[in-house]
Amino acid sequence: MTRLNRPMLQAYLEERTFSAPGVGAPNSRRIGAEAELIPIDAATGRPCPLDDGAGPATLPFLRRFASRQGWVEQRTPKGVPCFAVPTGGSITFEPGGQIEFASLPSRSASTLINRLRGVVLPLRAAAAAEGITLLTVGIDPRNPVEQVPLQLSCDRYVRMAAHFARIGQSGARMMRQTAAFQVSVDFENQPFVRWRLLNALTPFVTAIFANSPVYAGRYTRHRSFRAHCWRLLDPQRTGLPYDEERPVEAYLEFALGAPAILLPTVDGRCDSFDSWLARANPSLDEWEAHLTTLFPEVRPRAHLELRSMDAIDPAWYPAALAMVAGLVYEPRAREAALDLLPAPDLGLLERAVRVGLADSAIARTASDLFELALSGCAALGTKFLQPVHLEEARTYFERYTRVARSPANELKVRAVAA
Repeated sequence: MTRLNRPMLQAYLEERTFSAPGVGAPNSRRIGAEAELIPIDAATGRPCPLDDGAGPATLPFLRRFASRQGWVEQRTPKGVPCFAVPTGGSITFEPGGQIEFASLPSRSASTLINRLRGVVLPLRAAAAAEGITLLTVGIDPRNPVEQVPLQLSCDRYVRMAAHFARIGQSGARMMRQTAAFQVSVDFENQPFVRWRLLNALTPFVTAIFANSPVYAGRYTRHRSFRAHCWRLLDPQRTGLPYDEERPVEAYLEFALGAPAILLPTVDGRCDSFDSWLARANPSLDEWEAHLTTLFPEVRPRAHLELRSMDAIDPAWYPAALAMVAGLVYEPRAREAALDLLPAPDLGLLERAVRVGLADSAIARTASDLFELALSGCAALGTKFLQPVHLEEARTYFERYTRVARSPANELKVRAVAA
């Protein structure tokens, strides 16, 4: 077996992580999304168990719902139950029992919106009829992590849980209690322009869609407590591994420096992949698996995956998708956004996580960026984003971003009132 080395791993990233042969042509403009939901027992406010439990459980409910919808139950490579959706995509579970719908990428943002809503809205309605509330917030606002067990015991999640527990509680909260809305776009023929754009956009997207200021029944002093947990779970595998002059090399250093969770522990701890490379002979399969345990705000995976939004109510899917697509895919909006955005900045991200649009400088830039995104979507045409969806995105902008607010403001008021 060929022994891996740094030049080989850098070539791997260049050829298979930061590019996607066959789909990188100009004007492909695919967009995808993953929508996560947190199942809560409507009667008690406690997390729903995946299977057996005193209250309603999500897996039996999903099996009943799937049989009516024509979904096919399968198993993921981790051995976890999942459901194939005939319209494209799949329903899977996160380690704490959160439900995720991952749609197939679409060449139209409106097609994607309709696919997402076509699954999530009936699912939420059916769950409510069986006593399950599917929350669309960044973190379970009521329950402390001690009340949410790890519900998936596959080797990957057990190893992750053990590693994160050595650092603090944020890893457990992330795995068991958080939910996000992730948007994916193609590299096309501009991989590093879009890499810079999305990394620089991260603080503003976090602030615009923040809705998780409440945790364990208390206001946390973070507009996105979900994002705060992600920042703390393991700084060696999160954040903004960006370097304008050396984008691939910087990501390689990030990947090599991250503890290799899926490889054996050494004296009870996980060594970096770089250490394994120096003293052992890890395989390409192990390298590929290691890359899946990295959680930067923007993850390259033969496309770009923006991971910075709290879970979003289906009413506002158009706003999230328009914000990303309008800036990434419309050339004039993209160039204007690049001129407006500062360099990717971890300090700015941390401020956005904490104070969000209450920071006047973040609020001004966020408003300008959203306006650019809306104009970009209008220029992309109605085949990409239908007028009704563009208007829904604009409604979000007028209700929240233009006036320096996000849904976190409303949740903060409710928590204070309670």
